[in-house]
Amino acid sequence: MNTHETVSPPVGVVAARYRPPAGSSDAGRVDLDGTWGFRLFDTVDTGVARDDPGADWDRLEVPGHWQLAGAPDSWPYGTPAYSNLLFPFPIEPPFVPDANPTGEYRRTFTVPDGWPAGGRTLLRFEGVDSWFEVALNGEVVAVSHGSRLPTEVDVTDRLRSGENLLAVRVTQWSAMSYVEDQDQWWLSGIFRSVSLEHRPAGGVDHVRLHTGYDATTGQGTLTVEVESDAEEPVRVEVPELGIDTVAGQSVSTAVEPWSAERPRLYDVVVTAPGERVVLAAGFRTVSIRDGVFLVNDAPVKLRGVNRHEFDPLRGRSVTPERMLEDVLLMKRHHVNAVRTSHYPPHPHFLDLCDRYGLYVVDENDLETHGFLEEGWAGNPVDDPAWEPVLVDRVTRTVRRDAHHPSIVLWSLGNEAGSGCNVAAMVRAVRTLDPTRPVHYEGDFSSDEVDVYSRMYAPTELTELIGRGVDPALQRADADARRRAMPFVLCEYAHAMGNGPGGLSDYDELFDRYPRLMGGFVWEWIDHGLTRKDADGTPFAAYGGDFGELFHDGTFVADGMVLPDRTPSPALREFAAVSAPVRLDTAPDGASLVVRNRQAFRGTDHLAFEWTLHRGHDVLATGTLPGISLAPGERVTVRPPADLPLPAAGRDPLWWTLRAVQPEADALDESWVQTPFTVSTGQLLVGAPVLPPVAHGPARTVERGFAVGPARFDRAGNLRELHGRRVAEFRVDAWRAPTDNDRRSAMWEGPSDQSVWEHSGLHLLAERKVGAGLGPDGEFVVTARTAGPRTRNGFRTTCTWRAVADDPDAVDLHVRIDPEGRWGASIARTGLLLALEVADADATTVDWSGLGPGESYADSRRAAVGGAWRHTVAQWQTNYTHPQENGARRGVTHAALGFADGTSLVVEAGTTRLGARSLTGVELSLRPWSDRALGLAAHPHELVPDGLLWMHLDAAQHGLGSASCGPGVLPNAQLHPAPVELTLRFGV
Repeated sequence: MNTHETVSPPVGVVAARYRPPAGSSDAGRVDLDGTWGFRLFDTVDTGVARDDPGADWDRLEVPGHWQLAGAPDSWPYGTPAYSNLLFPFPIEPPFVPDANPTGEYRRTFTVPDGWPAGGRTLLRFEGVDSWFEVALNGEVVAVSHGSRLPTEVDVTDRLRSGENLLAVRVTQWSAMSYVEDQDQWWLSGIFRSVSLEHRPAGGVDHVRLHTGYDATTGQGTLTVEVESDAEEPVRVEVPELGIDTVAGQSVSTAVEPWSAERPRLYDVVVTAPGERVVLAAGFRTVSIRDGVFLVNDAPVKLRGVNRHEFDPLRGRSVTPERMLEDVLLMKRHHVNAVRTSHYPPHPHFLDLCDRYGLYVVDENDLETHGFLEEGWAGNPVDDPAWEPVLVDRVTRTVRRDAHHPSIVLWSLGNEAGSGCNVAAMVRAVRTLDPTRPVHYEGDFSSDEVDVYSRMYAPTELTELIGRGVDPALQRADADARRRAMPFVLCEYAHAMGNGPGGLSDYDELFDRYPRLMGGFVWEWIDHGLTRKDADGTPFAAYGGDFGELFHDGTFVADGMVLPDRTPSPALREFAAVSAPVRLDTAPDGASLVVRNRQAFRGTDHLAFEWTLHRGHDVLATGTLPGISLAPGERVTVRPPADLPLPAAGRDPLWWTLRAVQPEADALDESWVQTPFTVSTGQLLVGAPVLPPVAHGPARTVERGFAVGPARFDRAGNLRELHGRRVAEFRVDAWRAPTDNDRRSAMWEGPSDQSVWEHSGLHLLAERKVGAGLGPDGEFVVTARTAGPRTRNGFRTTCTWRAVADDPDAVDLHVRIDPEGRWGASIARTGLLLALEVADADATTVDWSGLGPGESYADSRRAAVGGAWRHTVAQWQTNYTHPQENGARRGVTHAALGFADGTSLVVEAGTTRLGARSLTGVELSLRPWSDRALGLAAHPHELVPDGLLWMHLDAAQHGLGSASCGPGVLPNAQLHPAPVELTLRFGV
């Protein structure tokens, strides 16, 4: 008997077939989604008869996961659990524990009046996790698996007039759990739609749609192969092209090709005697030549993301509205490709990719990552007994999805090791569809696949691969084959928390080397499930938040959008880096290079609009005419010669050029929110005027010293600034660790956090060395700041001067000299100032510098110079797991407006880091301390503490991608070096 622990393909099911878009077939269909009867049992042996209607059972919505049935308020059927790599059960394939939650589902239905006579009637399940048994009217008719794959069961001979009872038994664990270990929440149940489908006699049972394109002639070739029991030819029409032919015949005609840039679709009408279907066809050809990946004979770079299906309340049961939201967000942020990690998506998502234009790597429902822990012993991918199951899975994937023009690669799966079944799966794919290349990162030698793939290759290795001089394999034949392939990073730039850093470094390599076809950032969305705490406050939960004893914590929160689909700074950075038309500063620093990086589209649809601005004032505007670039072309532009440059002022003077799409056309659909800014470039045409050096004297007062509005005790501690109590003022070199700081880069060596803690940076304490008046009346405070267990520290000299013509201002010059033997990086270098401020989160911040969002040394492409305004609350990024966030670089002027009507203005003069001169400071503001930020598990746990915490840094360490990949690259690392800061505090 085929049970949940049997290794064999599904039983009692019909052959996999294509899935036409919803509503595109005139065959009968009944939606069985809705409220079903449900009862959960602890084991597979539920003791429930298949003909038990479950009249008094609970009610459960289908599609959905039973663990999320009461979310976010209650969890009546167990809770979700998250693990990344390791199996949450003993490794003993194909067996799973006896404790195996099993759901019994019941649904009654009546075949509707007017249901067509003749033909066949199928039950279709789009997705059930993990193993399930189907019974109709008390009789078992099928058992199936392949959680993210469809199952169809022929029930024609078992239907009865009147009411029919559908019984589905679903297990949480099965033998198939060993091949579905896909770095996500373990969630169970009927999570995609269920329907009753009529297959009419003489209908269109399956379609193979071949739509090639010859870029030389502009001709498209259409061949439609149909599986049907029709006795007469099946008719194929493309009305827009005047095509009227029969299935199996090839027709060529002039067409507009499909690409992600220009997703041109044609309606292909397939008419059999019993059924009419309309498919959306895109004419395009995918090929590889001389190690370069081509679409329609043009080199294409994949600037993509890995996408799990996820909703914070529904898990993998994603609605069409959510799918559309994802696609529109991707298009608006210059994502041009999606890897469907690590299973075929809901078919509607592929319809959207066809329509809006996204290249897709369609991945098979396969991952066996948990076997890695034991050296891949017993791995199904290398076990001949599993070959029928794995070939079945990839066959179902290709047959369901092959008609989609958006799919440009098939992927066998993810992190499933190597072995004999790789070749078997590849043979199955090529038999079904020889027109697309095959991808599988686990085929390290690339013996079977068509593209060379790696995960998280550092930029150094990626460049070697691009040059074709990467380390050789032992087998010369395999090495030669691999070097002739294009290279793709199927995962890179782990977007966990604040990060990734280094996107620009990878993107530059993609542009430089033809062999590099791009990559896919891990990943699209944080999988934070919405739940409520004891007080009813909702928050995004990750591993461990449901009391599970075995979990991988925050590692599920690693996307470029937050769980509610709010774009994170990482997505805005990705958009700026991946812009199809880039505006980059030329080496001369006085001009911009406009680069059209598109493969098929010119720039005639764009306007190049410029502004001359200082602070919030726009001084002049205009448009640069005549920038008409064909794909791949570039041009250098300069500001107009008659630009009205004013006299130098307090704020920087910027010339900003934007490539703007003023209106959408038919192929842009609704994703373009016009006017849509495609890209931004800037030139600094006027440096800010620094405040003159103050020469006013300090004075002694009762119990200390006064310098303008600053008050000090006798030891030199700053106690008051503009009448506000100062809770802390000292040098700082620590930050609340990011997720990337907490982990070792490429799983080697200590993490940045451990390096910083070894240096005592998280427990810095200050010792005043001296305080007194200098020879010119200035107030000089010397100190040493260091952490425990180390001789390393920072020697600091703070020189305070009153501003003679402004009693409300005070100048500060700081010299910070690192002492000791430092072996590695530090988190930041600068000053920490904590002021007593009621309602600190309501404080307004009006600043000149980079903005409007946060920026770091290796994540700054999206930052634009100008003047911006936020509240301190808006200044924060509420990452799913709290951590360092919110830094703004290049700040020359910041005006803080407090809730009580008072203010504080900070101006930055000269900033030096080692031998480098920097513009402004890196400013961070929070209503809580770094320590509180570092200890909080979720954003709602952070509570303002009555202080405004301000960092005035010369620099911060970069972000990197060490949570799963390379750490901070040398060009963004921060090492101890002498620092000088010049600041003015006023009102």
